Amino acid sequence: MGKRDELIEKYAEDLKEKCGMTPDMDLLTKVTIGCGPSIYDADASTVASSQEGELETVKNNFLIKKLGLSDGPELMSGIDKVIETYGKSERNKYRAVVYYLLVKHFGKEAVYA
Repeated sequence: MGKRDELIEKYAEDLKEKCGMTPDMDLLTKVTIGCGPSIYDADASTVASSQEGELETVKNNFLIKKLGLSDGPELMSGIDKVIETYGKSERNKYRAVVYYLLVKHFGKEAVYA
């Protein structure tokens, strides 16, 4: 099993244990691949949910550019809902898991079809 496969397994565990959901492994794999090399970097692989600038980056680079959503207050409230699902006190929020939850939240699975 390669490094990426190990990370996908770790992300699936987080979705099961911390978010209480059974992940769609095909979608999770595609979202993880979409994150590119950032998943291998300790800092870039996580989302600092307490930093406003980090959440703006997620909104602009992922929700608007990648998923093609229009900017509006519902984007930030979607991010907040996802952070809550993951657990606000959870120190390591993996980027791939946050992105996966956002894809599910906004019903944008077709982007990865």
